[in-house]
Amino acid sequence: MVSPEELERVREFFKGDRFATEAGAFIEEIGDHYAKVSLTLNEHHKNAAGGIMGGVYFTLADFAFAVAANWQRVGTVSINTDISFIGVPKTEKIFAETELLKNGRSTCCYNVSVYDEDKNPIAALKFLGFNKV
Repeated sequence: MVSPEELERVREFFKGDRFATEAGAFIEEIGDHYAKVSLTLNEHHKNAAGGIMGGVYFTLADFAFAVAANWQRVGTVSINTDISFIGVPKTEKIFAETELLKNGRSTCCYNVSVYDEDKNPIAALKFLGFNKV
């Protein structure tokens, strides 16, 4: 992946994504057009019925996309996202991990998987991004 110093530099930069980081999102790993991020669930993330808000999964996946698409060169934004909620977490810590499908001149496409510590799938997302630079 990258050096510990580079990872720390990226973490510091993405502290600017306050909605995600203040919700608890944390960058675990980065690589070439790749990111793995995590979040530890707590009462703050629950809906009125006691389940986890779907926006928590979306936020974590969106953060993973943003990190993967921008840590090497800032300028990519999401223009469309599809999400499928496919499970519930069995553990308190969840992860979102990216897979680059295509990185073109002006657009990119990523799959993002959200899962728990036991690798139980929670959500599957596809992000279409626009490279502004």
